[in-house]
Amino acid sequence: MAGFDPDRQPSADRGHLLTEQSNPRSRDLDQLPTADLVALFVSEDLRPQQAVAGASAQLTEAVTAITARLRDGGRLFYLGAGTSGRLGVLDAAECPPTFCSDPEMVQGLLAGGAPALLRSSEGLEDLDEAGRADLEAKGFGSADCLIGIAAGGTTPYVRGALHHARSIGALAIAMACVPTDQAPLPCDIDIRLLTGPELLTGSTRLKAGTATKMALNIISTSVMVGLGKVYGNRMVDVSASNSKLVDRSLRILRDLAGLDRDRALVVLEQSGGSVKLALLMASANLNRADAESCLEQHQHQLRAALESCGCQLASP
Repeated sequence: MAGFDPDRQPSADRGHLLTEQSNPRSRDLDQLPTADLVALFVSEDLRPQQAVAGASAQLTEAVTAITARLRDGGRLFYLGAGTSGRLGVLDAAECPPTFCSDPEMVQGLLAGGAPALLRSSEGLEDLDEAGRADLEAKGFGSADCLIGIAAGGTTPYVRGALHHARSIGALAIAMACVPTDQAPLPCDIDIRLLTGPELLTGSTRLKAGTATKMALNIISTSVMVGLGKVYGNRMVDVSASNSKLVDRSLRILRDLAGLDRDRALVVLEQSGGSVKLALLMASANLNRADAESCLEQHQHQLRAALESCGCQLASP
């Protein structure tokens, strides 16, 4: 078997974990007609949404705590192995193009590094000291936040990182898909997404992965809302860096500031491609330097900056 190391000691029996149990609904998975197979997946994939709903209180607590730290200059790190780590890397990578955030603000760490994105290297998750080492290599400190993601809650790479985060006073958040009593994790906030046994036994890239992706979407988007990168339901901190985003930016300027497309393009160019600046410049009749100063004075919150100038935008 490729990748099998006969000298590696097996872990303790993990069969009691919710994510490792056999799902009675899929006992005949290999015998189902294709239509029934698809219907079973569709039905079972309602569980991730229910699991995320069940963790609403913990997600709220996490968003509040992360937002406060990032507002004070801290950073957010996602860390995991395998699917869990890849989902963290994906969410982190999507923050800069969506919110024009500094790439250093939200980062994803994956056991095995970049090569593990494309080629599985799950064996590296067994090294508890590797999680700490990866954080230290990024200068992780007490002002920062860590979300350690481990579907089964037992990954040494994640456990080691969470323990290190707590030991230095950083915010340590655990995210797992098993009950706390099955796999306790060292953390300040404990997010449990209880999706139940997978249709393909132990394959946590399925329901567990879906719930994890949903939870990370909620966390990162809500944090960015709290940091002022959204006005109404528009991503006003988007950077117009390609044709699709230029079009979206022009439509935002049309809908919120009442600019026709030609005028919107002029103001967008004057703002250096910043929709937020362009909205403030157009609404308050400010030049770029004054608009930047105004936003700085109001912690980059567009709504507060507009109110200070006696202006308001159209309803989003």
